[in-house]
Amino acid sequence: MVRVLTAFSLLSCAFSASPPNSRYLFSNPTLSTDYHIPTIHESAVLARRMLNLSSIGTLSTVFPSTAKKTIVKDEHPCTDSLSAIPDDIGGFPIGLMEYFAACDPDPSNPTILAISIATYIRNARQGSNVSLTIRWQPPADAPPTDDPYLYSPANLPRFSLQGYIEAIPQDEVEAYKVKQCFLDRHGEVIWTPGSGIHESWWGRIVVEGVYWFGGFGDRARIGWIPIEEWKGVTDAEISNARLAGEKGFVPPALMKQDVKDSEL
Repeated sequence: MVRVLTAFSLLSCAFSASPPNSRYLFSNPTLSTDYHIPTIHESAVLARRMLNLSSIGTLSTVFPSTAKKTIVKDEHPCTDSLSAIPDDIGGFPIGLMEYFAACDPDPSNPTILAISIATYIRNARQGSNVSLTIRWQPPADAPPTDDPYLYSPANLPRFSLQGYIEAIPQDEVEAYKVKQCFLDRHGEVIWTPGSGIHESWWGRIVVEGVYWFGGFGDRARIGWIPIEEWKGVTDAEISNARLAGEKGFVPPALMKQDVKDSEL
């Protein structure tokens, strides 16, 4: 049975400070390692917990191949901004920071506050699919550790969701209190639908693909997560999972040791 450890400073350096195997920085080994590499389902659970705990990601779209130089005017009465789309930009991707929250009736689909004038919405309306990239950042009160790699951004999990954007019907917005849920994560937002600041609406990213990069390949899973695994994660699994820096997190090396101990 896996032991829950909270005192990272007491971890053995034999486990915690092992450098990553340079052969497996970006792929998983075919043979066993000194670490417990999470299963596909365990990785899906961690990704879903990240979706619940995070609120900012990089949303990417592609300019349509037919894009030509045009001028797009923001019709907001208090602004007169002009957005010039360069010549020959068609086919190029663009990714920018975007707010999201897990407020959809299907919590595996991120909720966004869509601004009609936003580049990603204009691209999506012209046929672009979208991707939302999310990375884990340990909490500010994460316990100290002797492991120089544990909190390294290169070793922390991140993933990309592929899909498309659709509007959330108004009856679902009201029934599931989407606005309040979103504002609980982004209290400073005032450009909600009906505010008059911009034309906006509640949308969701309908997830069709999940690419997971859990960390160094000798201790974390890297690869695609089947959509049924992504959607099949339960609320209880999300609540019980722990990510690096959270209280109760167990490093992969100790998880592997616990498995060995349980087999004795």
